[in-house]
Amino acid sequence: MIRFIDRVPENFAAIRRREWLRIAAGSLLGGLGARAESLRSTGFPGLARAKSVIVVFANGGQSQFETFDPKPDAPEQIRGEFGSIATSVPGLRFTEHLPRLARLANRFTVLRAVSHDDLDHGSATYLTLTGRFHTQKSANPAPSPTDFPTLGAVLERVRPSRTLPYTAIHVNGPAIVPELPAPGQNGGFLGREYEPLLVGDPTSGDTPLPDLSPSDGGSLDRRATRRRLLEVLDRRAERTEFDHRLRDLDEIYRQAYALLEAPRIRDAFRIGDEPDAIRDRYGRHRPGQACLLARRLAEAEVPLITVMWNHSGRGQDTRPDDAEAYGWDTHNDIFGVMRERLLPRFDLSLSALIEDLDARGLLEQTLVVVMGEFGRAPRVALEPKFAGASPGRKHWANVYSILMMGAGVERGGVYGASDEIGAYPKEGRVAPWDVAATIFAALGIDPESEYRDAIDRPFLATLGRPISAIYRGGTP
Repeated sequence: MIRFIDRVPENFAAIRRREWLRIAAGSLLGGLGARAESLRSTGFPGLARAKSVIVVFANGGQSQFETFDPKPDAPEQIRGEFGSIATSVPGLRFTEHLPRLARLANRFTVLRAVSHDDLDHGSATYLTLTGRFHTQKSANPAPSPTDFPTLGAVLERVRPSRTLPYTAIHVNGPAIVPELPAPGQNGGFLGREYEPLLVGDPTSGDTPLPDLSPSDGGSLDRRATRRRLLEVLDRRAERTEFDHRLRDLDEIYRQAYALLEAPRIRDAFRIGDEPDAIRDRYGRHRPGQACLLARRLAEAEVPLITVMWNHSGRGQDTRPDDAEAYGWDTHNDIFGVMRERLLPRFDLSLSALIEDLDARGLLEQTLVVVMGEFGRAPRVALEPKFAGASPGRKHWANVYSILMMGAGVERGGVYGASDEIGAYPKEGRVAPWDVAATIFAALGIDPESEYRDAIDRPFLATLGRPISAIYRGGTP
């Protein structure tokens, strides 16, 4: 029986064949419930350490060279224009434009050998947010009802929250790549019932969900009356034929009422209640306020919060004067865009999130993952097909860097390494499906747990192996 994917698979079809082989093997052994040794018996050091997980998604493919894996000794066409600075971890260097995060490096682990082979934003975003390859690899497919569900939808299916109306929430979404929402952000074949709550612009007023805040006249009795009326209409609709769009609308109504009746999570959205100094520290922009909202949702113990750090992957091509539109897809003009637009905000908002979680005692119970869908190429060059007058870097999935911290993750750690020019893994190679497995294990869920879809087909929660080596007391 195949347990984990130990290398980068050739394609999505190979994964599906392996999963069905595993199911067949389970049937021969006496049932689909037969599984390998549980995580608990193997002593995974991060098991069930997290009450919440915050994923900060750097949409567009964040360059490892200009962030967490600079190559100061490489030739200029590889290392680029930026210098590097020492961090609070001896021997670890970051780009010169992340001074706050450099000072906080002793609070997280850098993984420098994340790797896969999907080379376009849509399908690579799908891979990152589902832990599985899309059937259209290295492409920009539209979301489909036959897609695999996003991690939050799987979590809702495997272990829904018993105390909150939402097990997972997406903030500052959806992620646009390059001009339409990427696949991998919804319920896929599980349906709308399992989708995370999608929250858009967190800077829009004191709460990003103003329509769900009860008005002065919105008493509990009045809302209950409206809900009973809706139930009567629903029963009448069940006697007639109606399409899936009406069923989706019904699910949206159900979720809205659930949110209204859960003051703990509803009140978490009131970021306007935060002191001005805190809001300023995070930054009065979409990424900053999204990170602040993520902290408030972690305080409410929402199990999985995904922050689209930038909702647009490359809006700078068409909206160069709109700072909110800038994304990490820096084919050209990489140094000016990162120095002036992306890195200052990223350094401010992410460092605020880390400091705030730690100061409130939340970091020990919150796993934080900071990652994009891939990295950027070792060679700096001008790409004529893209806007911009100065060089940038192409997509590169062979090796890139992510951050992980909290809930037992080693502080001040470095796991894995890229080669001398940042082109390929040198050691400690991991992949998006391993990150997915780590997220589930941190929440106390065996990554080999099975869930079933509407027609009773079984699927593994994840296809990866939890990254034990990044935890205190862990081994590779």
